[in-house]
Amino acid sequence: MRYLTQLFSGLVFGVGLALAGMTSPQKVLAFLDVSDQWDPSLLFVLGGAVVVAAVAFHWTLRRARPVLEPQFHAGAARKGDAGLIAGSAVFGVGWGIGGYCPGPAVALLAAPWNAEAPFLLGGLLVGIASHVVWEKFRSGETLGKEP
Repeated sequence: MRYLTQLFSGLVFGVGLALAGMTSPQKVLAFLDVSDQWDPSLLFVLGGAVVVAAVAFHWTLRRARPVLEPQFHAGAARKGDAGLIAGSAVFGVGWGIGGYCPGPAVALLAAPWNAEAPFLLGGLLVGIASHVVWEKFRSGETLGKEP
């Protein structure tokens, strides 16, 4: 049941991204380019997402436990560090250059053929792998061995 819920949530998320135009790099770049012909329509998408998330978190956190899990799984709060700031900067630059956020990039898999998608998703996977390698190097772990 948990996997079906995750699949359904992902499908709803992907459909929402597609309906909002987030899978179109031209729409995203028009939103990010405030100097020329700015398209503020994605502000409504952002606002809607904030409202839905606020209501969902309010309702969810009032429960003693999640519906399909024995307990909540929340990460520990931590302060921002150089890695977080650098990662955020790389994320933002990549989004600005390509016009795709990782969520809409994955949603492209369900869209009609897009010649950019394999390169975009390949770059996304290289970025994830680079982060894993960097963190293992930084912590002194050996690659290929589980901790």
